[in-house]
Amino acid sequence: MFRPMLIGALVFGAYILQPLSILAQSYETPAAELRGAWIATVENIDWPSAPGLPPERQRMEFDSILDVLKALGMNAVFVQIRPAGDAFYPSPAAPWSKYLTGQQGKAPEPYYDPLEYMIKAARSRRMEFHAWLNPYRATFDLDTASLAPTHPLRALPDERKSEWFFRYGSRYYFNPASALVRQYLINIIRDLVIRYDLDGIHFDDYFYPYKEADQQLQDFNDFAADPRGFATIEDWRRDNVNRLIEGVSKTIKSIKPHVRFGVSPFGIWRNAAQDPINGSQTRGLSSYDDLFADPLTWLKNGWIDYVAPQLYWSIGFPPADYYTLLDWWSKRTYGRHLYIGQAAYKINNNQVDTNWRKPDEILRQVALNRTYDAVKGSIYFSAKPLLRNPLGIQDTLMNVLYTNPARLPAMPWLAQSPPATPQICRIRGSKKGVKLAWHACDIKNRDENPYYFAIYRFDGQSVGNFQDPQNLLTYTPYFADKWIFEDISAAPGEYYTYVIFAYNRAHLESYASDPVVVHRTKKGAKWKKRRFLGIF
Repeated sequence: MFRPMLIGALVFGAYILQPLSILAQSYETPAAELRGAWIATVENIDWPSAPGLPPERQRMEFDSILDVLKALGMNAVFVQIRPAGDAFYPSPAAPWSKYLTGQQGKAPEPYYDPLEYMIKAARSRRMEFHAWLNPYRATFDLDTASLAPTHPLRALPDERKSEWFFRYGSRYYFNPASALVRQYLINIIRDLVIRYDLDGIHFDDYFYPYKEADQQLQDFNDFAADPRGFATIEDWRRDNVNRLIEGVSKTIKSIKPHVRFGVSPFGIWRNAAQDPINGSQTRGLSSYDDLFADPLTWLKNGWIDYVAPQLYWSIGFPPADYYTLLDWWSKRTYGRHLYIGQAAYKINNNQVDTNWRKPDEILRQVALNRTYDAVKGSIYFSAKPLLRNPLGIQDTLMNVLYTNPARLPAMPWLAQSPPATPQICRIRGSKKGVKLAWHACDIKNRDENPYYFAIYRFDGQSVGNFQDPQNLLTYTPYFADKWIFEDISAAPGEYYTYVIFAYNRAHLESYASDPVVVHRTKKGAKWKKRRFLGIF
């Protein structure tokens, strides 16, 4: 729901014109917020920097990207592992990507599994890893001779190719109308979810291809052969995509219910000129009418766990105002999460819209996001602009927007119960500070199994404000082997109160542990456990 602090044009205008120093103090940074970045591999946009690099260099570059993103406050990455009918991991159904090794179908030498490595690299930095796939793009050009023999466009017999693929412009695409294509794509997702410990499966905005001059989709015969009761080819195309989204969703949840499935559609669903009742006050391409993708249907049916519309326009841009679209999407989440796609690539890099020359455009956009309860975070496109630091965006992220570490927002529909409540069972003093150990009992199912913990410390002998980030000592690593933490900042002679919360894979929060009051002495630590008298 939109909070009243920004209602009214005069109030809104005054708000967005505040200096950065005032704006930075006008809201609290959320304790739970997705802060992600897309890492694009097609044409080596973000990673690797060039095709065919030695694996050691590939790993070094990826680690470097994650280190910078972590320093900027990011807690999730969305890495493109299937850019164009290929794969950045060993797959029985798709060849190795040329953007990785320089030649499609060629494995890394010396061999390693990039996906396995990237997941571990992200987890070691407490960042979620979401596998980003482009489902329908089969090639990035018309050079079929360079495709690997295992690519379906070469491997299938000619009569199958005409069913599986179509040419549009300068690329080949998998045919969304084909049930065999749909099952092929679902099987790719099934294989990924089974073999890898992913946090999410992610699709971008490419469904049916973006329209090109003098080009027409050649699927009229398919429609005529099996219209499935649809009166128009446009509705039939949308149903083709709907069937894939539904199938992918059900497949993921049947294997690992905690794995998120989300889509990042084009930022305009429909314009009001096309749909006066439900459309937005914008002028431009639309996901529904031009790409035949209908994310509102996916949200309504619970097929996706989040939507991340690409709102790649500035505040006040007349054809597609960021504020207008933010407000529009925030009212249509249907109980799922809304993340906003932020155009980091446009910062000081857009000739049409001069607002992108302002150093605080992204800051004001994220500040607006946080005035909507429905908005649960942001994803930036893409990593490389953040690394280049145009107009000091790194300083904005680190010192204004993301000054506190944030956990991922909870998705209650992905878990049947919260995690078991932790209890602090042992405390002892050390030369450096205070060591805590805890446990969790009576774990009956996987949802009750803690995935990580938040450790709070309050000065004195009572529990304080959990919403104040200064009271949060740390989040523990994901899947920590030992449930132990050493507080090296505890000063001798002082009293502290410690409380621990557990979180599961869906980021649901447990009840708080009983608080423990600790007196740090020069020789050790004395402690006693207390009971909560209320719910915090």
